[in-house]
Amino acid sequence: MASGTLDIDLDAITANWRSLDAMTPAQVQTAVMVKADGYGLGAAPVARTLMAAGARRFFVALTEEGVSLRLALGPEAEINILSGHMEGDAPRIRAFNLIPMLNSRAQIERHFASLPGHPFGIQLETGMNRLGIDRADWQMMAPSVLAHAPRLLMSHMACADEPGHELNDLQLASFRAMTDGTGIARSFSATGGILLGRQYDFDLTRPGIGLYGGAPFHAARPVARLSLPVVQVRTLQPGDTVGYNATWKATAPARIATLAAGYADGLFRALSNRAALYHGATPCPLVGRVSMDLVTVDVSGIDGTPETLDLLCPAQGIDALAAAAETIGYEILTALGLRYARRYVSRSSGVLAA
Repeated sequence: MASGTLDIDLDAITANWRSLDAMTPAQVQTAVMVKADGYGLGAAPVARTLMAAGARRFFVALTEEGVSLRLALGPEAEINILSGHMEGDAPRIRAFNLIPMLNSRAQIERHFASLPGHPFGIQLETGMNRLGIDRADWQMMAPSVLAHAPRLLMSHMACADEPGHELNDLQLASFRAMTDGTGIARSFSATGGILLGRQYDFDLTRPGIGLYGGAPFHAARPVARLSLPVVQVRTLQPGDTVGYNATWKATAPARIATLAAGYADGLFRALSNRAALYHGATPCPLVGRVSMDLVTVDVSGIDGTPETLDLLCPAQGIDALAAAAETIGYEILTALGLRYARRYVSRSSGVLAA
């Protein structure tokens, strides 16, 4: 085995979607966030799996992602583009029946001029100050925009993963002030909002990281296992050093395994001398610097020479690994490189290569 293997549990993704869906009333639709290639795990297989489970609305970041998803899902799925209607996008939006979430006056004017009558949604700014039409502009624009019957009015929460943060209720009040009485379907919650409570539900939720096994959905089933192949094992003596800049020195005889993965594969350099890989339930410290294609791991605590060690596994999920790198689970997943052999696992279909 020349590269690592990334196993993706499609049954776990389905279970996570169903769990989040079950938290909201039956009339609230649960959509699927598959931007950034399904948070690094493969938008097409994830979306096809969840469509089979009952999902019908999907969100991506870019028109290009929407085109790829349409080719994977066929005509029945509703595909929403969070970046809206960018210059030059009209032919693809029309040809692939995509729904842009318009987020500025310029985008609204562009869409109405180039694609009159084509479905669209609206993003509203309620406190994140990133994308969306702010309250003053919306008050002026709402009558003319609502006359064109947008499919959805949405906003995004900045602090939904902090239940006590004051901005949650401030954003909720702003969203209500901008949308109450419109008669248009509304969406406010991603994973964190679903967990906060039913006042944030509205008509549609858009879970993302919770589908893929990440915080703040701590009850999520783990989705990804990343196994890295051992290329070589050598014995070091006290005083021997490992890796670039000799940042780790043996204080006793040690067996050091070299594994075929590095920062080109999404193993952040910040993990150097801080992370662990696992042989079953046994942690093996990552020692020395993470380099482009290789990492070195102290396997002195296990018997024999392992064929692989796990970086993501039941003993260490994406958030635990993220903590070692001082980042978040989102970044761990979306940084996974292209060299891994991806295998999609489900009880119904067995193991499928990417």
